Amino acid sequence: MKKSMTKRMIIMLLMVAVLFGAIVGYQMFVASMMAKYLASNGQPPATVTAMAVKKQSWQPQLASVGTLRAIQGVDISAEISGVVKAVHFKSGDWVKKGDLLLELNVSEELAQLQALKASQKLAEITYKRDNQQYKIHAISKAQLDIAQADLSNRKAQAAQQQAVIDKKRIRAPFDGRLGVSQINPGQYLSVAQQIVSLQNNQKLYVDFNLPQKFVGTIHPGQVIAVSINQQADAVAGQIKTINSVVDKATRNVLLEGVIDNTDGALLPGMFAHVSVETGAPVNLLTLPQTAISFNAYGSTLFIAKAEKGADGEEKRVAQQIFVKTGEKRGDQVAIIEGLNEGDMVVTSGQLKLKNGTPLIINNSVQPANDAAPKPQEH
Repeated sequence: MKKSMTKRMIIMLLMVAVLFGAIVGYQMFVASMMAKYLASNGQPPATVTAMAVKKQSWQPQLASVGTLRAIQGVDISAEISGVVKAVHFKSGDWVKKGDLLLELNVSEELAQLQALKASQKLAEITYKRDNQQYKIHAISKAQLDIAQADLSNRKAQAAQQQAVIDKKRIRAPFDGRLGVSQINPGQYLSVAQQIVSLQNNQKLYVDFNLPQKFVGTIHPGQVIAVSINQQADAVAGQIKTINSVVDKATRNVLLEGVIDNTDGALLPGMFAHVSVETGAPVNLLTLPQTAISFNAYGSTLFIAKAEKGADGEEKRVAQQIFVKTGEKRGDQVAIIEGLNEGDMVVTSGQLKLKNGTPLIINNSVQPANDAAPKPQEH
């Protein structure tokens, strides 16, 4: 009886072992076939653009924005109210210092001046007569002093009246170009009413700010380049003054540059892009910004790595790497670490890539790669 039970147990264990082995063998067979299937199919190739990274000469510079301001500029206004008698300029005229621009009616003031001059002449005659009489001791010194004081008073009153008349003849305080004016003869001007803008824009100041951390890298006389828009050529200039304090609210320091504007192409009040050269040019590896993917873990890109296939032919496959980027300029970005000169880098089409993806490089259409791009108008 015991031998029969033992025999049955052995047979059952053998059957379980055979079943288990069959299951394991089947799983291994399926895995093997799947691996062969995947190996035979592989990843489909992706079409991308690529370029060999190379070094370019970059001028280290700081960028800012500023406002243009005339070397001399003023809104000419009237010191004294009155009716406009004559306008001696046209809008946009170039005038010299001292040129007569506008006259107010001074007929009443001239009449008062004539009366004051007559009183002054009488005082002069009186003083001369008293002086002669004093020499022969006909009058006292006190009476002569009174005559002299009266003469001085009459002269001062005449000079004061002449100053009033001069204020009603408005002249250019310096050389410059006039703006647009809407003043006409017969118009009444009140005190401080603007007549016309006068700007000496042969040279222009440009006011701009830089963060306080750059104070040690800037100094008066440093070269700057100023442009109004991306299409215009930059105008060279230099830093003239660095403010003596840092703005407490922004921690920026105000700088004043000066540029030449002899041709009059630029106008005060314009917005300007300002770049400050901060050293000698350096050679940096550069790429189009489209080649870089920026994320929370860092900056990555794909290189087109050369490999030999099963048939012995060389092919390119994608390999993702981390890089350290530097300054951006236009369409380009500098690569500080992670690449070597000559590496083939994918510049577009990387969204469909992963490590090991076969690549087809088609550079018929390249992404923008200009350090100073200019917008095109169509």
